[in-house]
Amino acid sequence: MIYTQVQKQPQPKTVVGPNSSTGRVATMQATVPSEAKIRERAYELYENRSREPGQDEQDWFSAEQEIINRTK
Repeated sequence: MIYTQVQKQPQPKTVVGPNSSTGRVATMQATVPSEAKIRERAYELYENRSREPGQDEQDWFSAEQEIINRTK
């Protein structure tokens, strides 16, 4: 079983560019993958290994890295 510490998702950052007027503000979402997406992909990796136990942390880290790389 995978135990994780729940982390608060960061709030979107407000960015004002050099050509922005004070009335126009751009919002950027953080690129932190959601725990649900990581969990789903880690489970897929587990199933692809014929549900062999004992590599839950490796599946989690692999899934997390895959998802982070997709967002870049």
